[in-house]
Amino acid sequence: MSNDDITPTAKQHTTTPPGGPDSLPDPRRIRGLGRERLAGRVSRFDRTHRLDRTLAQVVARLTGQALGPYQSAVIRIGFAGTWLFFLLREFPHRQEMYGPDGPWSWDLAQQLTASNHAFTALVWSDSQVWFEIVFALAVLSSALLLLGWRTRTMSVLFLIGVLSLQNRSIFMGDGGDNVIHLMAIYLVFTRCGQVWSLDARRGRREAAEAARPDLAARPDLADNPDHPAGKSDGAGRPDRVGVVLWAVLGLALAAATLAGKIDGGLFGGWLTIYWGLWAVQSLWWLTGRYTRSAQPRAFLDVLANLVHNAALFVIMAEACLIYATAGWYKVQGSRWQDGTAVYYPLHLDYFSPWPALSDLLSANGTMVMLVTYGTVVAQVAFPFTLFNRRVKNVLLAAMMTEHAVIAVVLGLPFFSLAMIAADAVFLPTSFLRRLGDRATRARGRLRPASRLRRLGRTFPGPRKKAPQLAEAAPEAAPGAAG
Repeated sequence: MSNDDITPTAKQHTTTPPGGPDSLPDPRRIRGLGRERLAGRVSRFDRTHRLDRTLAQVVARLTGQALGPYQSAVIRIGFAGTWLFFLLREFPHRQEMYGPDGPWSWDLAQQLTASNHAFTALVWSDSQVWFEIVFALAVLSSALLLLGWRTRTMSVLFLIGVLSLQNRSIFMGDGGDNVIHLMAIYLVFTRCGQVWSLDARRGRREAAEAARPDLAARPDLADNPDHPAGKSDGAGRPDRVGVVLWAVLGLALAAATLAGKIDGGLFGGWLTIYWGLWAVQSLWWLTGRYTRSAQPRAFLDVLANLVHNAALFVIMAEACLIYATAGWYKVQGSRWQDGTAVYYPLHLDYFSPWPALSDLLSANGTMVMLVTYGTVVAQVAFPFTLFNRRVKNVLLAAMMTEHAVIAVVLGLPFFSLAMIAADAVFLPTSFLRRLGDRATRARGRLRPASRLRRLGRTFPGPRKKAPQLAEAAPEAAPGAAG
């Protein structure tokens, strides 16, 4: 077919555009939002937009929630429980360790704290009664922090107890005490009572009270903390315990300040820290009670989330620093280099609670070498394994197992518990949730039996008939038979 046979319409469609072939739109080009780029290539605008979006997501996550609620709860339980068990075990020896008549005398402790400005309430007085009060408060605050009762207040009292006892006799501690010393400071800045605590249970009860139908019909009652149906502690009455604790601690802090017992001025020292914590708690309570708008409380929540997330990051960095420094210092030791370092502590009387077990473990030279080199490799490599979740979890389980072995073989239970509690900050959330669910189910299975015991019932087994039923039984028997 010749060109003359093509219709004008067909010719019109086959002609080249006036601008030539280059004026045709490239199918690979993508237009939109005032930009033009080739498919498969990322423009500068896209890279900037993607970076801005990523930063916005990170900021929203850091300010919108307190990260790691289960991890912060498990380290709260771990360190509070470790310190509590240590105080209970050393209760018969408390006088020799921290008392006014101990080897490290009260005068020496006072001179040392005056030079290094360390805080300890035990140098305020050399009275035996005062020592017993401080020791009892340390035990009580540890137990209440373990249970998660008023965690904000108890974390501060826990810190005071740890500092007061450890700074009173600095030669009585070991590596585990140093870890507890540091973590007690960091715990003050975390929101460690979000889960697995009495505070969390009280919060759920308050939420259930606020969701009641009668409160939905009367929002004025729901917002009134003085009304029995309003904001309560879950038992139908206003929550006044926190206010009482705040007032009592404020009076005690004022008395210590006026007496000149706490070191520091207006812009530094422990005096500023304690008054700052008390003032923040006051602002938190006043904002929740008297402000009608939700913006001030939301702003305080954002600040609290930022502080919590920063403190949690510091805890993780501290754990990595402990392992990294320990590993790199071991590398420089000649006994660690030749693979015999583990052999020597197994034959020290101080670290041999089970001599037969120590002899059994040290009898095999190959095992001693493997444990020595494996310890160094694990400690040096641990910070780098955080970039791979699977490798991190495997190494974390190995290190926790190693600390458990140290607790038994070397007789260092509290050091091992402190390190395991520090390692727990890296545990996966899914594992901690499963652990909590199993504990809840176990408690649910035990609760019915405990209720029956409190009621005086025997289960299983026949129950005694009531007197009325016993008298009516002979009369009812013939009718039943007929």
